[in-house]
Amino acid sequence: MRLRRKAWARPELENDPKVIYNPMDYKENWHEVFGKDQPIHLELGCGRGQFISQCAELNSHINYIAIDLYDEVLVKALRKINEKNLINVRIIPMNIAKLEDIFNKDQIEKIYINFCNPWPSRRHHHKRLTHPQFLTVYKKLMKDHSEIWFKTDDDELFKDSLKYFESEGFIEKYRTFDLHRSEFRENVMTEYEEKFSNQGIKIKFGIFAVNKTIL
Repeated sequence: MRLRRKAWARPELENDPKVIYNPMDYKENWHEVFGKDQPIHLELGCGRGQFISQCAELNSHINYIAIDLYDEVLVKALRKINEKNLINVRIIPMNIAKLEDIFNKDQIEKIYINFCNPWPSRRHHHKRLTHPQFLTVYKKLMKDHSEIWFKTDDDELFKDSLKYFESEGFIEKYRTFDLHRSEFRENVMTEYEEKFSNQGIKIKFGIFAVNKTIL
């Protein structure tokens, strides 16, 4: 996704305390940021924030952290959070590859990966957020038996990801190749999900639990 740079986006983010530019300072205790000792759920690649803001609105007992790289989408996520007056969400502008720099082991109870870049070329597969090189990092940071919820419109990425999760010892708890026609009732829609669904594209979804006995 190519984004046009907006000079006003960074100052707006920097002026809001819900945007964390020094996440490494909180590695030992993220609960200090929220002021409440609650489970931490992490969205990798939050985009414009429709998903994370709805989740936070529905679950005030959970602390949400949204990560993305681009100011131009993060500022829209921030505005959604502020429109709903949500106090249980924080935004981190950073590269997802640096997660180990800002979280300790066993801190995260759920990770959401929604419509990440499928990187279809084989030489770029290692960049996929479900690739084993990322999954090994997630396992370290997540509590045992915690879950990764993964959604995509891309058939090849989903099929490959099923193999990735299995190879890294995750326990598959749920899978569907057509989420909106399935019996799953806890779904929260993202912007991309609405777009793809309106085009008649089936949404693939799976839940995979961490199994630390293989570490």
